[in-house]
Amino acid sequence: MTDQLSKVFAALSDPLRRDIVARLTTADATVSELAEPYDVSLQAVSKHLKVLEDAGLVSRGRAAQTRPVHLEAQVFDLMTKWIERYQQQAEQRYQRLDAVLAEMNDTEAKPRRKGKAS
Repeated sequence: MTDQLSKVFAALSDPLRRDIVARLTTADATVSELAEPYDVSLQAVSKHLKVLEDAGLVSRGRAAQTRPVHLEAQVFDLMTKWIERYQQQAEQRYQRLDAVLAEMNDTEAKPRRKGKAS
């Protein structure tokens, strides 16, 4: 799981690949369609797609003469579970910190009694 997760995060570290993934959330597309808005070659887009494919983020199908690229959404479930686990741990630490700070504020807010001189 961690190895695949590392590949996924590495694949998404590139802005062009993130943009390709974002575009694939609406519909499958061919390499030519994906390359259209960028000032890069079809080969460059194909290399980016290979990285996304190796990470399990996309797959390529066959439809007549084209090979549409499809987003594999279940990979996002893996990422989401990983993020949620660490988010819960962080929230628990913040709750403990809030409790300590509240206790410190309560202690400081209590007036101190002056001792009587004998």
